[in-house]
Order: sequence, then structure tokens, then C-alpha cells
Amino acid sequence: MTDRSALDFLSRHAELLAGLQPETASAFAAACERRQLGHGDVLFREGEPGQFMFVVERGALDVLKQGPDGSTTLLRVMLPGDAGGLTSMTVAKTRSATLRSRGPSAVLIVPRERFLELLEQRPDLGRGLLAVLSAKVRDKTARLAALVADAGDRRRAPVLVFDAKAYDREALDAVAGDDLELHYLEAKLGPATAALARGFPAVCAFVNDDLGGATLERLAAGGVGLVAMRCSGVNNVDLPAAARLDLQVVRVPAYSPQAVAEHSVALILALDRKIHRAYNRVREGNFSLAGLVGFNLHGRTAGVVGLGAIGRALGAILRGFGMEVLAVDPALDAADAGSVGVTAVGLDELLERADVVSLHAPLTPATHHLVNRERLARMKRGAMLINTSRGGLVDTAALIDALKEGHLGAAGLDVYEEESEYFFEDRSDRVIGDDVLARLMTFPNVIVTSHQGFLTREALSEIAAATVSSIREFMAGRPLRHRVVPPPDARDRVA
Repeated sequence: MTDRSALDFLSRHAELLAGLQPETASAFAAACERRQLGHGDVLFREGEPGQFMFVVERGALDVLKQGPDGSTTLLRVMLPGDAGGLTSMTVAKTRSATLRSRGPSAVLIVPRERFLELLEQRPDLGRGLLAVLSAKVRDKTARLAALVADAGDRRRAPVLVFDAKAYDREALDAVAGDDLELHYLEAKLGPATAALARGFPAVCAFVNDDLGGATLERLAAGGVGLVAMRCSGVNNVDLPAAARLDLQVVRVPAYSPQAVAEHSVALILALDRKIHRAYNRVREGNFSLAGLVGFNLHGRTAGVVGLGAIGRALGAILRGFGMEVLAVDPALDAADAGSVGVTAVGLDELLERADVVSLHAPLTPATHHLVNRERLARMKRGAMLINTSRGGLVDTAALIDALKEGHLGAAGLDVYEEESEYFFEDRSDRVIGDDVLARLMTFPNVIVTSHQGFLTREALSEIAAATVSSIREFMAGRPLRHRVVPPPDARDRVA
């Protein structure tokens, strides 16, 4: 029987299934076996017989090669959608490298015998295999050319990393290898700091850096050719200006959706059971339970706005609590919703029915202030609002009014409209000059965290691996898999 989640993932991410007949894709998914890996687990070792092919479904795998002197070299990092072991499917071969998991991962494997049966039954699978193998040959040829060029010039390619914290350095250094020379700055990237990148072919930036037209013009004037965003959102990048200036922009399209989903659940539970208030009370010797009454999640209704990877991960967790999960997404139909255990509804219906509403949409002109005064009024009295996506999705002034009036029961915010001046920094010795943020933090039924939803070891590792992979592609002149270009019209996207 076909694994619907495997088929959905492979159809979206696996190059091998591109252009295949639906029946072939379904047969391939049915042949897949899911293997879970923990941190440091080895999928296979160099020299072992190639008994199966695989596609990375979740997490990241290090491809390690052992040298004659016993040293180990990191060749690359495999990310979700990457396939391996294909050449050993038609010709018996031994593994050319060791694959080790960077953290909790999952791979979809197809045993060699089953793959050969599929090739005989489904000729179009063979064409898909040839297309992927051809792409791999081109990729390895480009890698070889880069290595040959590097042999004559041992200088490492310099990259300037802005807004770098200790955890960024640790994660990026772990995957940088010998071909990249990473320089770190604590300063954010903006018009005033862009000149620091003069002479660097690539820069790496983060979610609260200012990549407007003025910044990009100064980067381009200084010789920068690549802007590597170590995040998924690019709402802070002037993409039309980047295209005009011939600046390539890449992002991290997906990384540990469980990290953000689990942080959303942490906010829900903390607000519901008043954990933040209980923690402070007990530390002061107050063991009273007055004012700490919560409600059971079991049997309640949750609304997930945006059913991408994070929204789907959150939906699965909330269903585990016994909640009914409603979802809204322009790309979601009833069949797709049913396959992941949620009910597709309109935004107004979701707001009116949900006890907990969690936002997981990108910030675009269409989604700016998606939750405004009118939509807050539509929410159930006493409902909870969670935002771990982008601060601009919520009209904060309207949110404060809804809290003051008692219409909104609680709010958990990992993001804030004007967070760039405060989040990720230590401001404990200064007065908070943002009156709106200061007011938010006075409510006992509001928890504000400093955009930390992504902050897990697994997510940091995947972000670093994807970012460095894109930089290497740029340096070698290869096509950029995660390049971002200005959409012709993104006004109607909420995903």
C-alpha cells in the first residue's frame, strides 16, 4: 500500500520522480521503507555493498570519505530531497563513502531487488534514473573542475558573515571545510555596514538584516555576487533590486520544521497552564494555585494558518493531543487536507471556530497584518493567538487592544513587527524605547520570546549545511538550487 506521506514528499522534492507517470511515482513510493536515524547514526559505511538506494526525507547526512592516511574528509552534506546509491542499483558496487546523520533524520530506502523489479515494470523510471545520474555527473565534473582550479591556487574563497552569534559560528565552521574562509561580524548588514563587504564575492545575512536597495547597491559596487540568507524568509530582501544589480540571492528553503512547530507548542502549553507565572511564584515561595487554571487541549479546536512543512508538523503534534485541526492555505484542497489529518476551511471560519490559532504564513504584501482588528474580533472570546512566523503578520496595536478588552485570551509571540532593534541582542541594561513592545510585555497572559523558534542543534546544523552548499555552488559556477528570484506576482500566496 502506498505511503501517502512518502508519495507527497517524493512528488514535491525528489528529482528522481520528476516527469514520471503518476502510477510509477505511486509504485515507487509503495516500495519505499522509512528508516529513522539518530544523531551520529551511520546509514552505511565506505566499502560496504550497495544494497539499496535512498532519498533523504528529513534531517541532514554527512558524506564522509576516508583518506589513505586514515583521515576523514567531509565531501558534502545531503539534504531533504537528495538521492543516493543510484549507481549501485543496476551494477553491483560497494559504497564509495560513509553516510552519517547530523541529527534526527529519516531516509526512504528502496532495496536493490525491488528497484530492479520496478525498472522492468516501469520503463519511465529508467528515464528518470538516467536524468538524475546525468545531473550527478555534471555536478561531479564541476566539483572536479573547482578542485583542479583550487590546486593551482590554494587560497580559500572568502565569505563575510553578518549578524553572527556564537551558535552561528559553531554551526557554520563545522561544515565550511578547507575551501571557504568565513569571516564573522556581529554587526547587522545594512547600508552603513555594506561597505565592509568590499572584496568579498559572497556575504551571508540573517532575518533582521536590512537588504533594501541601498544595501544591495553598495554590495554590488564592492564586488559581491552572492547574498546567502541563512533563513527561509526573504521579505527583508529587495529581490527586484537584486535582479537588476545581477546579485544572486539564495535562501534555506526548509530546515527542521519540527523545531518551530515544537516551539509553537511550547508557547501554547506555557500560556495555557500559566507555566511562566507559576515559575516566578514558586521561586518567591508562593505556592498558591489561584489564577493558574488552564484548559485541556484534548477535545479543543486548533487553527493553523499556512500549511507548509512547519504547519503540517504542528498539525501532527496537535492531533496527538486529541485536538481537531483546521487549516487554511491557498494551495490546500480537501483531499490534501485529509491526507495529513486536517480540515480545510476559510480563514474566517477558522478564526471563529478555533480555540488556538497559530500563524505559519510567509510575510508578503498580501499577508501583512493578516491578523488585524477585524479578524481579531472574529476570533472566539478567550482564544489564544500564536505567532512564530513573521511579526508583520499581526497588527500589534490591534492585538494590544484585543488583550486589553479581554476578547483575546492569550498571545504567544516569537516574532514582533519591529523586532530588529531588540531581538537577538542583550538589552538588559537599557530602557526599552519601543512603547508597543514594552506594553506587550506587561500583560500576564502574553509570552514574548526572542525569535528562537529555529534555535535547536538540528535546525542550526541544517541551516549551516544548506547555506554553505549554496555558497559552494556559487563559487564553482554551478546552478543555484535554492536561488530566489522576484515572483511575477506573489500577492495571492499564503503558504
